[in-house]
Amino acid sequence: MGLSLGIVGLPNVGKSTLFKALTRKDILIANYPFATIDPSVGVVSVPDPRLQVLTEISNSKKTIPAIVEFVDIAGLVKGASEGQGLGNQFLQHIRETNAIAQVVRIFEDPDILHVEGRIHPVNDIEVINLELVLSDLQVVAKRLNSVDRDVKRGDKAAILEQLTLQKLDKTLSEGKLASTTTLTDEEKFAVRGLQLLTMKPIMYILNKKAGGHNLDEMKDARYTELIQFIESMGATYAVVDAAIENELRDVADEDRENLRREFGVFNDGIDDLIRAGYRLLGLMMYFTTGEDETRAWTVKVGASAPEAGQAIHTDFKDKFIRAEVVAYDQLVEAGSLVKAREKGWVRTEGKEYIVKDGDVIEFKI
Repeated sequence: MGLSLGIVGLPNVGKSTLFKALTRKDILIANYPFATIDPSVGVVSVPDPRLQVLTEISNSKKTIPAIVEFVDIAGLVKGASEGQGLGNQFLQHIRETNAIAQVVRIFEDPDILHVEGRIHPVNDIEVINLELVLSDLQVVAKRLNSVDRDVKRGDKAAILEQLTLQKLDKTLSEGKLASTTTLTDEEKFAVRGLQLLTMKPIMYILNKKAGGHNLDEMKDARYTELIQFIESMGATYAVVDAAIENELRDVADEDRENLRREFGVFNDGIDDLIRAGYRLLGLMMYFTTGEDETRAWTVKVGASAPEAGQAIHTDFKDKFIRAEVVAYDQLVEAGSLVKAREKGWVRTEGKEYIVKDGDVIEFKI
């Protein structure tokens, strides 16, 4: 399931450093705008301790985690929707992703330039969001003009699309994200092909710096304002020190925690970020486990058993007969699939079964 998050933000807020920490790929990181022009793409394992537990229970030869894709997109600037800073090219890169991870700088450091000349996180978000809104406004206006001919012919689909576009145009003209528009499922389907930037789910990555003047640690009013702003949008956020995580990316696991303590960074912000991004995409995982391998499979939340089986092979959906399912917690408590069966915890489920996060499944076709 190829779903991706586009990492966006103003220049010099730490996007490429974060991407390198996430993916352990060597890319250009520089203290000037537009160090990144072509987007870099990285596939990242989704950390989940349940996978290793199942591997040990089954004594599996291989362990394969779920994955999610991150795309490092060049820094946007004010006027991007009008082509500033190669803005149209960069906006198109965002349009091709499924969700947006917006990096926001929350540290002060005179040695690292800020494109606006000052640190004000809410202002940074508003600059980026406005460019996304203006870009969407152009897309909606263009589509409204082209759909008019079909509306005049009485085409029902075109009429529905026009009404939806008019709703979106009103929202965007007010400077609001398209996602704040109340739309029915039919209306959302009518405009899905436009890939509007502000219809995509957005999370915020608050980037701090060890040893720096971090707004959260200083209890700065700008940080309080930022959190209130994000919460008012109903959005999620993760706090991370991208530079430290980048430094730690090649350190052995047994040494990493000691170094974290030395740096004064006690949480693995990268793992939290990956998991938050995975949830933002509306994804969850189920497991298959045995002697050959234990594997996490990615599916959309709410997937039926046949739909979940499709993640393994299309035949698992088309030729689905039944699925044998046991909850992760019950399998761990039992200690093995054999004992879980003896306790009656392995259930037989049919086509209507909605898979739950953490289910351990064996499909029958």
